[in-house]
Amino acid sequence: MNKFIILTLVSVALSGCALREPMPAEIEPEMPTLTPRASTYYDLLALPKPKGRLVAAVYGFRDQTGQYKPTPASSFSTSVTQGAASMLMDAMQASGWFHVLEREGLQNVLTERKIIRASQSKPNTPVNIQDELPPLQAANILLEGGIVAYDTNVRSGGEGAAYLGISISHEYRVDQVTVNLRAVDVRSGRMLANVMTSKTIYSVGRQAGVFKFIEFKELLEAEVGYTTNEPAQLCVLSAIESAVAHLVAQGIEQRLWQAGDESSFEQSSLPKYLREMPMSPTRI
Repeated sequence: MNKFIILTLVSVALSGCALREPMPAEIEPEMPTLTPRASTYYDLLALPKPKGRLVAAVYGFRDQTGQYKPTPASSFSTSVTQGAASMLMDAMQASGWFHVLEREGLQNVLTERKIIRASQSKPNTPVNIQDELPPLQAANILLEGGIVAYDTNVRSGGEGAAYLGISISHEYRVDQVTVNLRAVDVRSGRMLANVMTSKTIYSVGRQAGVFKFIEFKELLEAEVGYTTNEPAQLCVLSAIESAVAHLVAQGIEQRLWQAGDESSFEQSSLPKYLREMPMSPTRI
């Protein structure tokens, strides 16, 4: 009877941890899917249409934090993604406000153009490279900046309880990533707009266990737990998307660029970002 009571208490204590997602080894392998997007991505899609798209280039959007993952995990792996430039160009394209020029892989473009010119001077030139190459398009605006901060353990805490050898606990940790994005006029070198956005990264852990002598020399010991970490790269992507939306809103507010139809402002996501403009850095 005592054993039955103890096992019932254990099952109740561990019920919170039983509702976890199955491990990859417990299910069939999943097919690759599109990257999940946060609300900031749909805010970009809901921006008002521009009067004319801005021809912009991104040469790089570097990790300026200098943060590495703590050992023993890795002493050489960085805490944040090194592909932020690709994320920025994706966000610019999604906003509908920019014609994005390829500059990060500019050397590859120039090499391919040299190959085309060399092929045009030979007989039996393929049809796809017979036409004369037009000049590369120049950008009017450069988007500069980077990931400027990654702060760990901004806030942490938890709670727990134990009774007669049965315990349950809950812990959490909050990290934060900060992104800077600025638009620079190519002709004058003047900075037109500048924004900073921050995104919190949550980690949650739950654990339960039992340590109990059922009878003399008979010990019942069990422990279960799991940890959920918000993907850092998706948080960086969300911060970059928010920065692009704020940059567009700041430019409209300062009349650096114009929307095609100002009557559509209220039905778009623009008012949300105009209200947040005085706050810097922006907490999303």
